[in-house]
Amino acid sequence: MDAATLPPVIRLSPEDGVLIARVALPPGVPLGGGVAVGARRIPPGHKVAARAHAAGEPVRRYGQIIGFATEAIAPGDWVHTHNLAMGDFGKDYAWGVDAKPTLPVPEPATFLGIRRADGRAATRNYIGIVTSVNCSAHVAELIAGAFRRNPFTGDDPLAGFPNVDGVVALTHKTGCGMTAGEPLRLLRRTLAGFARHVNFSHVIAIGLGCEVNQLGPMLEEQRLAGRLRSMDIQEMGGTRKTVEAGIAFVREVLAEANRVHRVPVPAAELVVALQCGGSDGYSGITANPALGAASDLVVRHGGTVILSETPETYGAEHLLTRRATSREVGEKLVGLMRWWEEYTAREGAEMNANPSPGNKAGGLTTILEKSLGAMAKAGTTNLTAVYGYAEPVTEKGFVFMDTPGYDPVGATGQVAGGANLMCFTTGRGSVFGMKPAPSIKLATNTPMYERMSEDMDVNCGTILSGEESVAECGGRIFRLMLDVASGARTRSEGYDFGGAEFAPWVIGATM
Repeated sequence: MDAATLPPVIRLSPEDGVLIARVALPPGVPLGGGVAVGARRIPPGHKVAARAHAAGEPVRRYGQIIGFATEAIAPGDWVHTHNLAMGDFGKDYAWGVDAKPTLPVPEPATFLGIRRADGRAATRNYIGIVTSVNCSAHVAELIAGAFRRNPFTGDDPLAGFPNVDGVVALTHKTGCGMTAGEPLRLLRRTLAGFARHVNFSHVIAIGLGCEVNQLGPMLEEQRLAGRLRSMDIQEMGGTRKTVEAGIAFVREVLAEANRVHRVPVPAAELVVALQCGGSDGYSGITANPALGAASDLVVRHGGTVILSETPETYGAEHLLTRRATSREVGEKLVGLMRWWEEYTAREGAEMNANPSPGNKAGGLTTILEKSLGAMAKAGTTNLTAVYGYAEPVTEKGFVFMDTPGYDPVGATGQVAGGANLMCFTTGRGSVFGMKPAPSIKLATNTPMYERMSEDMDVNCGTILSGEESVAECGGRIFRLMLDVASGARTRSEGYDFGGAEFAPWVIGATM
């Protein structure tokens, strides 16, 4: 269909009581079926009522409840935060009723990856620096900074090591002033996940010496002793001596790190983190379903995709439990939702506080609506496992990881779990990366893509304009995944994103 002849609104399901504005709709624009836009202009990506709703009546999008009318809504009215709100309704978890065998592809794809000595496949080749505490952050940055290209002079300390992607310092704001127990275990699990990440050839751990998160116990607890070089600033004799030792270590291992080459690797060894940030009303129509189609291809090729952001799955979890491979897997997901309800209540918050101002400006109204669109990233295959934050992902197929909805924290957990590639959808224009995993950015709409083309890798607005189908766009994304896993650079890598975004989940009190 030619873009000029496309209808002004999108109907996603015959059961829906709202339509989605393809473009801005001024008052009086006919919408079909005898309905015209009412007195208020409908912004692009926002909802317009397809029929009348009484106060208290459920409103549906995607064929699912996204909220309840807080006042009478007439056909053609703008439907948003002023007349739509959350409400309770029953959910049928129907454990595993929609689970079905995944049809494998006849000819599995490959990418050019880096085989490590332990057999794992890497998509990048970095040297990493993890920090036990914020007090060692600056020292780690000084070490990594010694190996960065100077943008003014062009001097590149790694010019003689073309197979090394860089030296990255992973710094954070915690590690002390915290209690033992779950907060400390969570931090250590996250740091350990990065320390053993396949995309790092060598790793240094930098501590201060007097912090709660002591390096020695952390390395022993996480079975990292002997796998990396560790240095405590106080024992080393201060900043200068630690920085010099760190730089010396990197120089010592550069030649070894550089002795890698890419070989054909099955796509089954892709572990893809699925993320969305700065979502808008088009996210659940274009980029997220297209990424879902690509996710199905990853799974059909034998690989793994990780959906996360538990607060952004809230309200739609009953659709995932239907795809669970067992009742146990489904119940674990529902248990996460109950934990988050208690957690937010304890903190004086509510789950519907999740849609950000930018999300709402883009057309999203409730967390139910946002969740239904967000979960489309995971495609249609079975839910095979549910993991805690930063736990190692060992199952193949579509899995879920418990994380906050805040993108850097969620992505940190996924990469700690072993993701060697990330796909990040955005409607408002999030700029993001998460070293050592390369991040592919997917734009939901063409105007934003054109405005921020230097930051976006894929324009999924082509679905909105009728230029390609969701499946066609998904195939394009899958092929880009293989290219990026083979070494092709993403837009975010061009700007060196991915170190500062490291953000472990700080779950406990700061003392």
